[in-house]
Amino acid sequence: MENFAATMAQPGYGFFATIFIGMLAGWIAERLTSADHGLFTNMLVGVAGSFLGSRVAELMDIQIFGFWRTLAAAVVGAVIVIVIWNAARGRN
Repeated sequence: MENFAATMAQPGYGFFATIFIGMLAGWIAERLTSADHGLFTNMLVGVAGSFLGSRVAELMDIQIFGFWRTLAAAVVGAVIVIVIWNAARGRN
């Protein structure tokens, strides 16, 4: 169980802080892409984007630490998730 929590959380942040950053990232990404989602969808997109953004940054050897860098990586990841989701659903 500890490995699962370590995988889902950002380094240096607990589970609830990661959820909060994900929700904020989902909301920002929704505004940037002019998408129209609800709060729960924003949270899911943001958390998925947070995970994706941190992994992409890790692959590109970009150090992610601190609130603002974590949020930036999460927003980039959430935008990618929204673009892929809209493309899969046939939206512009």
